[in-house]
Amino acid sequence: MGRNDILWSPAGTFGRVLECWDREEQDYVAIKVIRNVQKYRDAAMIEIDVLRVLAKHDRTGSRGCLRIRCWFDYRNHICIVCDKLGPSLYDFLRRNSYRPFSVDLVRDFGLQLLQSVAYMHDLTLIHTDLKPENILLVSSEYLKVPDYKSSQPGKHFAYIPKSSQIKLIDFGSATFESRHHCSIVSTRHYRAPEVILGLGWSYPCDMWSIGCILVELCTGEALFQTHENLEHLAMMERVLGPIPQQISLRADRKAEKYFTRRGELNWPDGAVSRESVRAVRRMTRLRNLIMQHVDHSAGLLIDLLQGLLKFDPAERLTAKEALRHPFFSDRR
Repeated sequence: MGRNDILWSPAGTFGRVLECWDREEQDYVAIKVIRNVQKYRDAAMIEIDVLRVLAKHDRTGSRGCLRIRCWFDYRNHICIVCDKLGPSLYDFLRRNSYRPFSVDLVRDFGLQLLQSVAYMHDLTLIHTDLKPENILLVSSEYLKVPDYKSSQPGKHFAYIPKSSQIKLIDFGSATFESRHHCSIVSTRHYRAPEVILGLGWSYPCDMWSIGCILVELCTGEALFQTHENLEHLAMMERVLGPIPQQISLRADRKAEKYFTRRGELNWPDGAVSRESVRAVRRMTRLRNLIMQHVDHSAGLLIDLLQGLLKFDPAERLTAKEALRHPFFSDRR
């Protein structure tokens, strides 16, 4: 194999992903090269174990999860060889000036993502880091079309992927349900309330992340753009309504400071700044947000999202339940 180009990530924290030519298979592959740092090596070995389990139960590669070909250790750098894929959904959004995807593409992406997560959950695996950066288009090909929403449609263009096929990647944080659960998981914007409140987490934390992802794909922006816990909870309430007392009153000792004795969110009194208060006030209810961006199937999409973004993880839709939602059969 020979180095050709950098894919998915430039010099990231863990290392980088390279495009290489496999001389034996006569095909391009992607090689994830992990830095020689013990904690990254440990995470890489976990990812290899997970990828092997996923591949063992998916001989045809039809479950939508990244397929491992092999792995090797080169000068203390763990190298994971996988199929070469296209850009992430986040990268596609970014290169497209954060123009949202059409609701039909969001439906296709959501269906495939839920199928992959349902497959993982059947194997008692929880991904814990679902986000647009970890969902890759299989193909890099795209179409260039006039941007009809621009004031000058003839001069401005938008891009749409030629194929809606996707693959789920990055299983370094994945864990089996029966194994030790660290207290904090998920990238901030996609973190479920039970994680923030220290209530413990399981499969439903993936479902919350999927809800956040679907909103982002059809609006072009992350739903909860924050880096602070209380502000994050206030944004959730602004979009979804009050946090139920049966949730807030169970918050652990680190998180109980975010609530009054009656279990109400200590907002805006506890805000760290006026700008934080303004940022929350700028947010709108979920229904209004979706109606601003979706031209058809909006009602069904809102209903699906409300099922995915339940504060109580016990009430949240499972992956299999979400797959049966009418939104996925409403093709016009």
